Amino acid sequence: EYSSIIENVLNKKIIGKLTNFREIFEYIMTLAENKQMNVAIDEFQEFKNINPAIYSDMQNIWDDYKLKSKINLILSGSIYPMMSKIFENAKEPLYGRADKKIALSHFDVETLKEIYTEYAEYDPYNFISFYAITGGVAKYIELLCNEKAMSLDKMLDLIVSDGSFFLNEGRDVLIEEFGKDYHIYFSILSLISDSKTSRSEIESILEKSVGGYLEKLEKEYRIIKRQKPAFSKPKTKNIKYFIDDNFLNFWFRFIYKNSSAIEIKNFGYVKNYIIRNFNTFLGKILEKYFKEKLALSGEFSYIDSYWDKKSENEIDIVALNEVEKRAVLVETKLNKDRINLQLLKNKGKKLANYLLNYEVEYKGLGFEDV
Repeated sequence: EYSSIIENVLNKKIIGKLTNFREIFEYIMTLAENKQMNVAIDEFQEFKNINPAIYSDMQNIWDDYKLKSKINLILSGSIYPMMSKIFENAKEPLYGRADKKIALSHFDVETLKEIYTEYAEYDPYNFISFYAITGGVAKYIELLCNEKAMSLDKMLDLIVSDGSFFLNEGRDVLIEEFGKDYHIYFSILSLISDSKTSRSEIESILEKSVGGYLEKLEKEYRIIKRQKPAFSKPKTKNIKYFIDDNFLNFWFRFIYKNSSAIEIKNFGYVKNYIIRNFNTFLGKILEKYFKEKLALSGEFSYIDSYWDKKSENEIDIVALNEVEKRAVLVETKLNKDRINLQLLKNKGKKLANYLLNYEVEYKGLGFEDV
């Protein structure tokens, strides 16, 4: 297949027969000695399943030809942890070979709003639901927009249905990467998505030490992030974990948790379960949304959350402009009328030592501010 593509695109007949990828790759590199070429290989991580020796072959050929071949080689993949391992793990053959790396991020919230309003009349609740489920990831956005599923009800009809792409997406993305221990990782991620965010909470439920698993999820797989309260010391143990990807957070909270109902195709039950619990889920998503929106404003040098050791005093967002000595403390709620700014000010007093000489503003943010 590669041979026929090369012949058709370059209009150059291959003499002899190329029987494996090593020969194909070396042939391309030799052609590029006399002609500038762009070569792109998508889903590059899949070679690991097909024939991992290809990476070693490519390393040897690349090292031999890179200075004399006029080639722009683009290697892309959809599974970030595997792509990262191929090029950033010192034990891998292609370690150190990449001249430039691009970690393609999700659409930011302002861009996502532009996309949403091209397909539907703007509605804050449906838009934040759209953000909560897609997280700004192009593939998920495309699937929902193509089906004009722009309200929560229509989104759930599409997602929780027979043959839905979304039902197996979390499993398809992660199960191969986690290997035989996938059920432990899945259990941890399910608990984190259900607001069991401290290591002690997770271990008490699973009755198992999970430190090693959390470290891998954070540093190797980059699925979770650890969060320390604002102004905490570097070695604090007052740490919470959260799933960084909105869709995986949604998938573990609602799809994986209802695997049995999905297996027997009781989609009505699953949809009703999501609707009953969705607003609770949206609470933390709204906080994340406003953090991203504040970051995009360019006004702040530091944005985080605060909670004390007993989690009795929590402040959703602490945003600082350290040059202008200006601080904004924010409480977020779906229903803005339920925000008590006086209570927020009382909580803010706990940060008085950290905010000396700062002008402090207290804000409540809800759906109408989305």
